[in-house]
Amino acid sequence: MTDKWEHLDAAMTVSSKKTIQELFKEDPARAEKFSLEAAGWYLDYSKNRIDEKVMKSLMKLARESGLKEEIERMFTGKKINATEGRAVLHTALRNLDPKAKIKVDGKDVLPGVRRVLAQMGDFSDSVRRGQWKGFSGRKIKNIVNIGIGGSDLGPVMANLALTPYTKRNLKFYFVSNVDSTHLAETLRSVKAAETLFIVASKTFTTQETMSNALAAKEWLISEARKAGLSLKDAKGAVAKHFVALSTAAKEVAEFGIDVKNMFGFWDWVGGRYSLPGAIGLSLMIAIGRVNYKKLLKGYYKMDRHFRTARFERNMPVILALLGILYSNGYGAESYCCLPYDQYLARFPAYLQQMDMESNGKCVDRDGNQSYRETGPIVWGEPGTNGQHSFYQLIHQGTHLIPCDFIGCCRTHNPIGDLHDKLMANFFAQTEALAFGKSADECRKEGVPENLVPFKTFEGNKPTNTLLCEKLTPETLGALVALYEHKVFVQGVIWNIYSFDQWGVQLGKVLAKGVLADLTAKKPSGKHDASTNALVAKYRKALGR
Repeated sequence: MTDKWEHLDAAMTVSSKKTIQELFKEDPARAEKFSLEAAGWYLDYSKNRIDEKVMKSLMKLARESGLKEEIERMFTGKKINATEGRAVLHTALRNLDPKAKIKVDGKDVLPGVRRVLAQMGDFSDSVRRGQWKGFSGRKIKNIVNIGIGGSDLGPVMANLALTPYTKRNLKFYFVSNVDSTHLAETLRSVKAAETLFIVASKTFTTQETMSNALAAKEWLISEARKAGLSLKDAKGAVAKHFVALSTAAKEVAEFGIDVKNMFGFWDWVGGRYSLPGAIGLSLMIAIGRVNYKKLLKGYYKMDRHFRTARFERNMPVILALLGILYSNGYGAESYCCLPYDQYLARFPAYLQQMDMESNGKCVDRDGNQSYRETGPIVWGEPGTNGQHSFYQLIHQGTHLIPCDFIGCCRTHNPIGDLHDKLMANFFAQTEALAFGKSADECRKEGVPENLVPFKTFEGNKPTNTLLCEKLTPETLGALVALYEHKVFVQGVIWNIYSFDQWGVQLGKVLAKGVLADLTAKKPSGKHDASTNALVAKYRKALGR
């Protein structure tokens, strides 16, 4: 098992003695050599602790891990999510090849994908054109997406990212937290007669989502009654103000939603990979079906690149291998995502779930303890905000933190020279991180000797730079697919299952017992001493 790592360890032993600055001095063509373009994105990975020997060793590691075969198994619908017995086919949601066929259990899934997309398109058109009316006959002006995890983070991120393409007279809200404040503050901002709720839950049993959905339903009925409707008509109004992203027809109907307004998805799509399907309904309403098709086109372009490009020129593979290098070679525990575009403000949070829920595993595919570190901690903030916050730690702290910088050559909002200043900071930060500032340079600038240690920058901090011409539906789709495939590649090399998430279950199961004790006449006392004490303190505060 350990053999496939030995050549990488050997290559690193030599290359790690050279700094990024030294590597650039040795090879003037380095920036051109370690860069490539795909699906509208340019990747410069020259500011990494790599040379050709290290990259060859990384490529060998990928091949010896069976990556090529695993890529084909995913794209062709093999059940690579073995612990749940499921295929992994988020790529089918954006497969735009009219001749393609992808079978799961002998059935081609693509006709169903296209039917749901067409249903979404027709529905979004009716809302955008003002044809979908609420109980008072008014047009819908507010859309509230109720979901959690992948049913929330994807739509939130993409809706913000594509704000320039949205229909501005529609307002979008996203409720995920079971904290009542999240729903309450949203409902204060909307009028019931003009609001559409999208409830995203495959089984219609997700506790947080259904608790919020039921509370929103009661609010709607109450508001409809205040508007003069009878109780019967107020309950009937639910069908005009709620739609479902689900496959549980019985539960959807019992809620009061017309099953004709139920948009289905499949168990071969994990929640964190579900944006380009029914979970993206709020986004399609926001940007329209034409722009949504462009989003899918971007996904599809990156999918094709990933599937067909040789590893040495394969953008997701390269990003994944660099991450492997720092996690397993240099012991980096996290990486930072730094989008220099305010529209991508929620992209780091989206990546957190995609990466950490996928590869946060300590057990390999054979059920044994993993002997290598797996999923890193993912974090980040947009633009220059981070520079005035945590960049100090990245530049001069004791932790090695590889960074991905993401930016666009053109802005949607040209105001004076603001975008030039933004991008100047973008490029300068990668330069500063890579090359630093030596003590001698400080002295030449006249820095007092006692301050030289404080103003010296070690440099040699690795970064990737991702650059597109402009943030559009197509480039956003490609960007999301890029990171999806990066995560997949790393899971293959670590020999872990990236598409289950058993780790989220235990706390949810225990919460049911805790909830019973919070509300019971007498708590069971069956928990540990700490939890029992916390339950008692909570009950006392509420006079129970």
